[in-house]
Amino acid sequence: MDASELVSRLLRHDRRALARGISLVENAAPELRAIMSGLAPHTGSARTVGLTGPPGVGKSTTSNALVTALRSRGESVAVLAVDPSSPFTGGALLGDRVRMQEHSGDNGVFIRSMASRGHLGGLSWATPHALRLLDAAGFDVLLVETVGVGQAEVDIAAHADTTVVLSAPGMGDAVQAAKAGVLEIADILAVNKADRDGARATVRELRQMVARGEGDADRWKPPVVSTVAESGDGVGELLGRVDAHQEHMRAAGELERRRHRRAREEIEAIALGALRQRLADVRSGAGLDTLADEVTSGSSDPYSAADTLLDALER
Repeated sequence: MDASELVSRLLRHDRRALARGISLVENAAPELRAIMSGLAPHTGSARTVGLTGPPGVGKSTTSNALVTALRSRGESVAVLAVDPSSPFTGGALLGDRVRMQEHSGDNGVFIRSMASRGHLGGLSWATPHALRLLDAAGFDVLLVETVGVGQAEVDIAAHADTTVVLSAPGMGDAVQAAKAGVLEIADILAVNKADRDGARATVRELRQMVARGEGDADRWKPPVVSTVAESGDGVGELLGRVDAHQEHMRAAGELERRRHRRAREEIEAIALGALRQRLADVRSGAGLDTLADEVTSGSSDPYSAADTLLDALER
């Protein structure tokens, strides 16, 4: 199908068109420009919730439990799960589809795994574009699950209205949590597997960390929620905290500011990608090797050489 037909079918909630569109996004297909143009007037309604945390903390199980809770309220849900890339095929390992089989026959749920393809930050570079497609397709809530992240992989905060950071007992003390950038991006902190030993201590330490944080009295303070996602315990409270956070942001005007920043970063990323491609195209024509020889020999400097290379972009 061409771009206009895909847009038309996607807006009619055609799942094949949606799956095809996300595949085009992942492959950076040339049709993307026309698709995004056609979908632009139909975006901005979905609420986006990000789930992140270290490997093994139960992100997929928590996503599954949240889907169940949201569906019980009659809300449609799309899950975008970014999986590690296979070192052999480059594809996603699809662990989330294995854990969410119970929703496979539900027309109100759409689940898609995407390979990170080596992109740092816990997400795929295609994530914001895929979210636009899911938003335009009419889903009420978009759940974005990152790969297992460490101390510097916090991209999810730039793509979600609400960021839930999961931890679990026995996965590091509060000092390590404070060092990790993921703690600072949390709108909600969830201690999963709270039926295990040490859960209360983990909750207490995280609450102490939040209490010591600086900020205005009116500023949102991340609540700490205990969950056992496998059985569903605490998931209702977690969803209630997500609702409360989004209401707080709307009242404070923060939701609009977050989405504005998200659009700015998306525009910048697309522009930088186009510049990288143009730069790659002009390298040989601009004599990059010759410029490098001149810098190496001292007959030119790196700034002058870079100016020559940039001049070639304007021709």
